Amino acid sequence: MNRNTEIIKTSFVGIAVNVLLAGFKFVIGLISNSIAITLDAVNNLSDALSSVITITGAKLASKKPDKQHPFGHGRVEYLSAAIIAVIVLYAGVTSIIESVKKIITPETPDYSVVTLVIVGVAVIVKFFLGGFFIGRGKKIDSDSLIMSGKDARLDSLVSMATLVAALIFVFFGFGIEAYLGIVIALLMVRSGIEMLRETLSHILGERPDSKKAMEVKAVVNSFPEVGGAYDLVLHNYGPDMLTGSVHIEVPEDLKMTDLDRLEREIAEAVLAKCNVFLTGISVYSKNTSDAEKLAMLNAIRRVVMDHDNIVQMHGFYVNTEKKELRFDIVVGFSAPDREALYDHVVKDVQELYPDYDLRVGFDADLSD
Repeated sequence: MNRNTEIIKTSFVGIAVNVLLAGFKFVIGLISNSIAITLDAVNNLSDALSSVITITGAKLASKKPDKQHPFGHGRVEYLSAAIIAVIVLYAGVTSIIESVKKIITPETPDYSVVTLVIVGVAVIVKFFLGGFFIGRGKKIDSDSLIMSGKDARLDSLVSMATLVAALIFVFFGFGIEAYLGIVIALLMVRSGIEMLRETLSHILGERPDSKKAMEVKAVVNSFPEVGGAYDLVLHNYGPDMLTGSVHIEVPEDLKMTDLDRLEREIAEAVLAKCNVFLTGISVYSKNTSDAEKLAMLNAIRRVVMDHDNIVQMHGFYVNTEKKELRFDIVVGFSAPDREALYDHVVKDVQELYPDYDLRVGFDADLSD
């Protein structure tokens, strides 16, 4: 399955459906003098525009890497998703203004059975269209499609509210359309803000997906020479482009030729099984079969892990001849003062082994 082809096909379906619905609703809105239906039609047009932007984003994102962008153009998809969010936000603000105008200068709507039937059909169509977009978006990991799907689901709610307002007017004579228009517009604004926040979070750089991080570490740890995989960092250059680096713990007596082979095999396996390019594999040497050093490790681990908000200790190595101790500690982001906690841990370990030169790495909780 070609990912970009699926995005484009799905988006064309959205364009066709939304343009058709917008045309019907504009006509109905003008004939029935309904501000709610007219605003609903505008919303459908904004959805069609969103699909056009999704197609454009998919085309640009599929461009091959070049000298200026060696990791490709995949992040364009996040930008297109952000533009869609802004369109939804703009449509919501505009709808508020129009609804307020109708409250100040109200007009009496005139509904027919055909009008109500078409609005009812629109509710069903938009609901299933939203599910179609969200399903495809999750399947191929497309934020733009998921955003469009969420917007379509919101539109189905908007159309339902419009239908309810029309029925209330027909049976009870109460005109609540303009006020309903404000409620609908506020929902659109809220949705636009949430969509924009989510997309900007992707652009800023998020914590790697837990499932993906654990999948990569599982592959790395599957090699018998590896005693642990730590400090995994994944960089997202688009849904199809993940690069990263990792630290591995290996026996101190592992030959350089074996280490070189191991690193190459790990990188190849992670690419094949996880679709992640490991651009860097760093090494922690591990003390082997030494009772004294193992006792030191256990004693230090107890001291370190006794502190709250210390997530992990790894990379332990001791040189008893040179009186050197080194290890890394992962300080959780929940710590009120991460630097102060790090200093406290180092101080406690130094008191335990005052004759040793400590080299303690200060790591962050970057992935699961």
